[in-house]
Amino acid sequence: MLPNTPFPKALKDFLHPADIGKKNTFSFPEDYMSYCAEIYGKEVNYGVGYWPDNRKPISNATTVYFLYQDLLPGKNMRIIFLKSTNGSNFLPRKIAESIPFSSNKFPEILNYFSIKSTSKEAQIMKQTIEECETPSMRGEDKYCATSLESLVDFVAAKFGQNVQVFSNEVEEENKKQEYTILQGIKMMGENNIICHKERYAYAVLYCHRIKDTKVYKVPLMAADGSKAEAAVVCHMDTSAWHPHHSAFQILNVKPGGPAICHILNSDATVWISTS
Repeated sequence: MLPNTPFPKALKDFLHPADIGKKNTFSFPEDYMSYCAEIYGKEVNYGVGYWPDNRKPISNATTVYFLYQDLLPGKNMRIIFLKSTNGSNFLPRKIAESIPFSSNKFPEILNYFSIKSTSKEAQIMKQTIEECETPSMRGEDKYCATSLESLVDFVAAKFGQNVQVFSNEVEEENKKQEYTILQGIKMMGENNIICHKERYAYAVLYCHRIKDTKVYKVPLMAADGSKAEAAVVCHMDTSAWHPHHSAFQILNVKPGGPAICHILNSDATVWISTS
């Protein structure tokens, strides 16, 4: 493991022993599925160069993407910090590597976890694998970690041993409300790796390092008085993004236009090089 690198709660939550039996323990909270339907029209995807064919029009009722120029104290946003996308945890590396993780082995994967091919879980797992298999876009270095050990190896290969990792810190989760950006926005660095928790039968993290990306810690105050410190990622160059990416639809801009920021989910982690 990386020395002197305390893990945030978002990462610790994935470390509980996973059920490795061949039974289906894979599920999604109803509030998460409702959130996805409202914000994205379907499932969330993290690969900015990937876009499935079955996407639907999306809503801007909750702030997900916003322009870099709006990252200012006093700006109001309607946000919900969901506790987790699903309850899956990391498998030990030896076990994770013994289970196929590829589209051409998908029937074998479903059989291993006793998941029906016609189920919602199967559909979302298939999308996760496809997203991981899609080639990186220009300026992106991506990797899907299927164990904690493989995650740490990927980060160490890029940044060495001197890293810092953080995630959202939120007092009130699972509650949609108005937040105001406070004074004290802190730019954490431009040499970063963002890891998103995927929806899968065990913990899979979609990690990517994108050129011209800045990461911030943003203090927020909610309408009910609770506080949060959000991890916000700002992409200064979107010219290589898929033209149908939801950010362009929400903000009415085009690839290569103004810089775009987004608030990370509470189960995402940010890794920063401190060298």
